[in-house]
Amino acid sequence: MDTTPTPDALLLAAHAGDRDAMVHLLQVHQPSLRRYAQKRCLISDVDDAVQETLLVMSRHLTAVRKLASFSGWMFKIVQRECRRLARTVLKQDPYEEALVDQWMSAHTPDTLRLDMASALESLPPQYLEVVVLRDFEALSIREMAERLSLDPAAVKSRLHRARVMIREYLLA
Repeated sequence: MDTTPTPDALLLAAHAGDRDAMVHLLQVHQPSLRRYAQKRCLISDVDDAVQETLLVMSRHLTAVRKLASFSGWMFKIVQRECRRLARTVLKQDPYEEALVDQWMSAHTPDTLRLDMASALESLPPQYLEVVVLRDFEALSIREMAERLSLDPAAVKSRLHRARVMIREYLLA
């Protein structure tokens, strides 16, 4: 007999303040959030969007008045995070929401992935390496510095330059 609580039961328990239910609820929804973010975000922003969404959900779940609206609320957070991260990467004005929407809607998820892959391929090896370590292996700046035998400031500098090059490639 399966004693695993249903998502609705987890949601009710988490809403009532049960921390274990909250953790389990976040674990249950993380794969769905990731899939949604992969369709809405630039590939380098997927992990950040999902992580930020999980944090927002854990902090504000009790503010959700109608539990039936939980799913829509959850995906709206991911969508907002994807937009926020795209504005940061593309250096868009945060108040130009319509411009960001237009840029994102002008690209299908497949073309975004292809454009990002092409942008990554265009990077010189030392810049590609820091992007891969940070965005794909999720290493901290300190861990990257140790692995590359560099000063943390040099790692930050390379990462910044790499992201500027990616932004320029995407906007060209």
